[in-house]
Amino acid sequence: MRKFAKPLIAMALCASGLLVAAAQAQAAELRVLSGNGAKAAVRELCAQFASKTGNKVSIHFEVNADLKKKIEAGEPFDVAVLNPPVLDALIKEGKIVADTRADIGRAGLGVAVRAGAPKPDISTVDAFKRALLATKAVAFPGKGASGRYFVSLLDRMGIAAQMKPKLKPMKAEDTVEVVARGEADMVVVVSTRITGVAGVERVGPIPEALQTKIGFAAGVGSSSKASDAGKALVRFLSAPAAAETLKKNGVDPAH
Repeated sequence: MRKFAKPLIAMALCASGLLVAAAQAQAAELRVLSGNGAKAAVRELCAQFASKTGNKVSIHFEVNADLKKKIEAGEPFDVAVLNPPVLDALIKEGKIVADTRADIGRAGLGVAVRAGAPKPDISTVDAFKRALLATKAVAFPGKGASGRYFVSLLDRMGIAAQMKPKLKPMKAEDTVEVVARGEADMVVVVSTRITGVAGVERVGPIPEALQTKIGFAAGVGSSSKASDAGKALVRFLSAPAAAETLKKNGVDPAH
């Protein structure tokens, strides 16, 4: 039997090498366009997917409204992670394949202040109103869904005129960071955006009576050249197994 051992080992190694080569040949390069709301969760889950599958995943984060315009203008991508109304509109336009759509989760609005600063009481609508009026500057996303909703809340609470000079609409990538630099006293934004930003501390969610939930959903681009890998990524992002990572990053899983 010994004279057959070396050939058998060589054949096994050769077969193993062929499998590795085949896997590498089949590895896809995926481009993901994602809104900023679930940035930390999307980044971590995409890294997990890349590690498990050998596919390469590059992610571009931007405001949903701007990503919608880019997709409509022909921006190349394989998977989009967007607020459901934006994703659904792109499905109707034929930019995203309808049967690949999957809900990932959702998150409410939260408040954060600079690390070490006193945390205001925001436990009730009246307390939240007082906290806002006591600030010198409140940051919020100028274009995002959570920012539009926050501005509508000021009207609802009857303090829009008083808050107007205090409002600091920011670009999505700087909405929370501006508080860390001390250029705003407080930020009101989808709570997932606060996760992982150095120099800020979460105060908590806005009062339940004022709360809304911002959703996150994914789909594969109709012009994707790696649609099978894209579908696999969407399934990965929305699977029950993703729940732990989603929760850790402030997202309430859809499943």
